Amino acid sequence: MILAAGRGERMRPLTDTCPKPLLAAGGKPLIAWHIERLAAAGIVELVINHAHLGQMIEEALGDGARFGVNIRYSPEGSALETAGGIARALPLLGDAPFLVVNGDVFCDADFAGLRRAAEELNPVRCAHLLLVANPSHNPDGDFGLTPDGLVREGEGERLTFSGLGAYHPALFAGLSPDAPAKLAPLLRAAMARNRVSGARLLGRWVDVGTPERLAWIDQLVSQPGHSAP
Repeated sequence: MILAAGRGERMRPLTDTCPKPLLAAGGKPLIAWHIERLAAAGIVELVINHAHLGQMIEEALGDGARFGVNIRYSPEGSALETAGGIARALPLLGDAPFLVVNGDVFCDADFAGLRRAAEELNPVRCAHLLLVANPSHNPDGDFGLTPDGLVREGEGERLTFSGLGAYHPALFAGLSPDAPAKLAPLLRAAMARNRVSGARLLGRWVDVGTPERLAWIDQLVSQPGHSAP
């Protein structure tokens, strides 16, 4: 599942007329970089949620055939936050563990490795997160990664959640498909019961949260000889 329902307030005025995942870097939408890398890793059944200017996303990406994937959409009248959006999309995602990718990050994550981690999940060990070194805009990090690969509060190396993870549907049991819900409280409750594992994302990762970061990524991937992330 690619999360694409956010309003992108920090990216205004760019996002007044274009949904954030369709903002371009290197001549293609941010979300297209994700789709291409997912396809290259053999992940071809995709669900994309949307709210703000969501019809533009559907018109731009269609059914995904030109990317070699199959895209289904989970529209939200107003954004339901991360956990709420996932809960809404569960009928499309099915009963098996699945990957979730923030549509507004730019990275060269190992999606095949994340897929393997997803296959190890169950209703008890219900989440696996990819974490990155703390960027300047989040110097205190989000969660701790212990030496034995558990994600905890107040233990291990303090890192930043990348917005990429794998989840078992059991994590979202009981959530309303029509009510906003944040992901962090669900994760923290699961962490307290040793139900969340994690690993470091080794490679490029940028939270494209400002026009300046978008311009930097655009310049980077537009350079001659640049290889796709």
